[in-house]
Amino acid sequence: MENKLSKADHTRQFIIETTAGIFNTKGYAGTSMSDLTEATGLTKGSIYGNFGNKEDVALAVFDHNYAKVSGLIQQRIQSAKTYHDKLMVYAQVYDQFTRSSFPVGGCPILNTAVEADDTNSLLKNRAAKAILKWKKGVQDLIQAGVDVGEFKQGLDHPRIALSIIALVEGGIMISKVTNSQACLDKILITVESIISEMKI
Repeated sequence: MENKLSKADHTRQFIIETTAGIFNTKGYAGTSMSDLTEATGLTKGSIYGNFGNKEDVALAVFDHNYAKVSGLIQQRIQSAKTYHDKLMVYAQVYDQFTRSSFPVGGCPILNTAVEADDTNSLLKNRAAKAILKWKKGVQDLIQAGVDVGEFKQGLDHPRIALSIIALVEGGIMISKVTNSQACLDKILITVESIISEMKI
């Protein structure tokens, strides 16, 4: 039997999806309640009837945006044939984000981490968990590549994983602030080099 959302769940999901691009573009501090009511067409009371406060909406929106990004990445990783290609998915997908409008506002991890590092511990923790999950995913792919003989033995998995993440996220930040896609392209060449150097 097909599960259907209740009216409250449907409204909650509508609020999350409708405000996802606003929070990811303007940030938590820059998004006002009037932004939310205008975008959704709902009253402040209707929004607060589904969420305790604006922060609760922002947390749900982060989870939504992150799930969209991570879902796309996992889909591409599963279809890639080699572990080199699986690792390159991260660079390719994030590069694609800077060339398109998906997700609206760019990388939710970067946007949330930059805004919330000193201002909102709950959002900061969400971004930190996403980074740590990303790190574990990269480390697992490296280890799997070692296990099948594609990558060298004795690699420093945590260092390589953090370096790849830092290059991708740093590249996006530099590209956005300078309005230069070429900056990110150059940085992603370094990511490719790091991954290629692991190969036997």
